[in-house]
Amino acid sequence: MKITTRLITTAALLACLGSAMAQATVPQEPRNVVQLAASGTVEAQQDLLVLILSASKDGPDAAAVQAQLKQALDAALAEAKRNAQAGQLEVRTGPFGLYPRYAKDGKINGWQGRAELVLEGRDFARITATAGKIPSMPISQVAFALSREARAKVETEAQTQAIEQFKARAAELAKGFGFANYSLREVAVNSNEMAPGPRPRMMAMEAKASSFSDAAVPVEAGKAQVVVTVSGSVQMR
Repeated sequence: MKITTRLITTAALLACLGSAMAQATVPQEPRNVVQLAASGTVEAQQDLLVLILSASKDGPDAAAVQAQLKQALDAALAEAKRNAQAGQLEVRTGPFGLYPRYAKDGKINGWQGRAELVLEGRDFARITATAGKIPSMPISQVAFALSREARAKVETEAQTQAIEQFKARAAELAKGFGFANYSLREVAVNSNEMAPGPRPRMMAMEAKASSFSDAAVPVEAGKAQVVVTVSGSVQMR
């Protein structure tokens, strides 16, 4: 009888201990926490030009089509590299591929291929003049953007704006809810580049090789906006 009583008492103590430990491990729900976000926007002149030159070939023999594309690309590369300069005119090859052409009966009756050459940099005049000297690969697309250096500078300015707005908003909310101050709990920073008004797009330049004749293609860059968003939560105190 005494043994039974001891066992019951021990079991009750273990149950109480387990309950206390369980209550101790349950995380407390956060209180007086506010989620908020703020953003900073800085506009800058686009200083990076990207021209995509392309050549398309078609024929019954895959090897012949590939050889024609390679010849056009080799000639374009040789001309472009003569004018290349770090940061001002960078030269790189784009996609190069062959694709079968099918007849109505589903059988392959020929091959078509396409090669691309990319001219990119900050010297617009040098880039467009170089493109005008490459008749084997006319311009197919034009795009503008911010260079890495310009984007880093503008992004820093936009980030400073976003942080200051976040802090001001947090202080305003704390005061509005009757608290003297706040502290940061977590925060995330994101940036994005966009153009004001209609979004910029790659522009098709349907021009024939014979129309270049060493003439620079006229281009004009617009402006881009870099938006930095700071979001997170603060603890009211």
